[in-house]
This record gives sequence, structure tokens and C-alpha cells, in this order.
Amino acid sequence: MATLHDKIYGCIAASHIGSSMGAAVEGWHKDRIIEKYGILDQLLPYEHYGNGWKRPPGTTEDGIERQKLMLTAIIEKQDRITAEDVVKIWLRDIKPESNGMVSEPFEKTLLDMAKAGMPAQHIGRYCPWDGLVTVSRSCHGIGIINACDPESAVRDMYDVGLLYNTQIGDGLKWASVVAASIAHALSSDATVDSVIDTALQTAQQRVKWELERALIFADKYSDALSMRDEFYKVYDGKGIAYAHSWANEVVSKAFAVFKVTKGNAEDAVIGSVNFGRDTDCLAAVAGGLAGALSGVDALREKWIQQVDEAVKQNIYTNSQRTLKETADGLYRALMAKVDKAKDWILNFT
Repeated sequence: MATLHDKIYGCIAASHIGSSMGAAVEGWHKDRIIEKYGILDQLLPYEHYGNGWKRPPGTTEDGIERQKLMLTAIIEKQDRITAEDVVKIWLRDIKPESNGMVSEPFEKTLLDMAKAGMPAQHIGRYCPWDGLVTVSRSCHGIGIINACDPESAVRDMYDVGLLYNTQIGDGLKWASVVAASIAHALSSDATVDSVIDTALQTAQQRVKWELERALIFADKYSDALSMRDEFYKVYDGKGIAYAHSWANEVVSKAFAVFKVTKGNAEDAVIGSVNFGRDTDCLAAVAGGLAGALSGVDALREKWIQQVDEAVKQNIYTNSQRTLKETADGLYRALMAKVDKAKDWILNFT
């Protein structure tokens, strides 16, 4: 049985590995991936944003940079965080030279608003992409610091997530399902079914309907790659910016992949990377869910080593912590939070 630390490590490692592996084929149709690689199961060099930077194998992308800022806030606060906590890290850790290298164009505008002193919870009102997977694919830390407490993960998501989304849009509805499910997956008695039950119990009605449809698809198949055609009948939008990156599509697929791979982190990453469309975000969500359940031992050690080596070379990243250093910091933060709760109970009684 994986320990709590192993689960935290697995969640973070799988999301980073999946993001890096998926970035090499992001936006590709599944048929193009099949033609080029058959099945892609290795970390490759790639370029993003047309900026000429050939990223070494294992280099992560904008979604993980977004996640890292939240993780740093948690590690330093040693407790649950707010949007204001994350903005402080934005202002300190985001490098000027990183704009356009490890962030989406709209994130510079959000950062400029933070620098101007706009309250953190108001910033997401001015993000033009309210329903994107922006937060759903980077909210792993919110689930981790609320381990075994899905309800608190949802509450925190509706605070921290306001940096990128509005309260009434769909983005936070989907992100809260991911964060709550990760929080539950870290429980010692969590199972694939109980993680899915947590997602469905957390989901608002429209979200629940779409999740249930995806899970029905998953029930028809024994592996992730076999169900790709089924999902392409539903999700195949094109012709607009971020056409493949809406939260409802990515998160629905992620839970289907999580279910059909029985929560195995390696299988979830490979299945997601070869699905096509927003492969890095899909792998970050499905891999993170599976890693939180199965732990780090379900991942290939060479993948972890490659991601750690790549981050040492990444001068644009918001943090050069290794995957284990990140997991250690999050574990300490969670234990500090637990100790505070114990002290409060003792003082109260």
C-alpha cells in the first residue's frame, strides 16, 4: 500500500511527466500520433509558442508553471492557501524573461493586473477564457493540502481559482471536481470507484451529466486507446483558439482514462498522451488522479530522472525543485496543517 508521501509524490510526478510527454504532441489528432509514433511512451524534445526554444526531454510547460506557483505558496505557508497567497508568489517568482516562454499570452495580462494592485479574487474576471482547462489541469496542490477533505478542496478551489476564472463560469466547476477527487484519492482506503464517486458527488448537475456520459464510454472498453474513437464523436472542435482545451472535454476524458486504466499512473499517462487533442492537459489531470491513488512506484524511474534533469536546465521556470523536493515540501506542509488542527483541538478541549 502506498504511503501518503508516496501518493503526493505520485500525484505531482505523474502530472509533470504527463505534461512533458503530452506537450510533444499537443494539438495533434490521434491518427497523426499513431502514424508518427505508434504508441508514444517516452519523453521527447519539443517546441512551444514558435519561440525557437528546443526544450530538452522532460521539460514541462505552462500548465505546470501555473501549478508550481500554487505549490510554492502551499509549501511556504504550510497550510491551505488563498488567491492572495498565490499572487504574492506571482509577483516574486515569475521572471520577466519567462513571458512567452512558459506562459500563455493571457497570463501576462493577469500578472500586470496583479502588479497594479488589483485584488486577487477579481483578476479572473478579466481572463477571456473562463471555461478553459487552465485551473483544472494545475490544481493538484489544492487537493493535496486538503488531503482526505474534499469539501475543503472545493472551497479553496473557489478562492484560488478566481485568479483565472469567474465564480459563475464553468472553469471552476470542473476544477473543483479534480481537486476534490485528488483530496479523496490520497486517503488510505481510496479506490478507483470511491474517487469517481467523490467526483460525481462534488459535481454540479451539468458537470455530473457530462462526467457520467464519459464514464459510460469507459465501461465499454478495457484500455484507454480503444475508446478514443468514441470520444472523437463528441469532442472534435476546431477553428477557434484553444478549441481542444475546454475543461469539460479534458476533465471528462481524464476521468474516463482514470477509470479504464484502473488508477494506474503509468497507464493513465500513456493513454492520455496518445489520445490526441490537448494531450498535455489530459495527461496532467488523469495522471495526477492516478498518481494520487497508486503512488509514485507506478511510474518509471527514468521518467522522473528526465523531468528532474530538465528542470535544472530550465532558466525560465518558476521553480527548479525536483519532483521529490516538491513532494517533500507538500508533505511537510500537510503535516504542519494537521499539527495546527491538533493544537486547536487540544486548546479547545
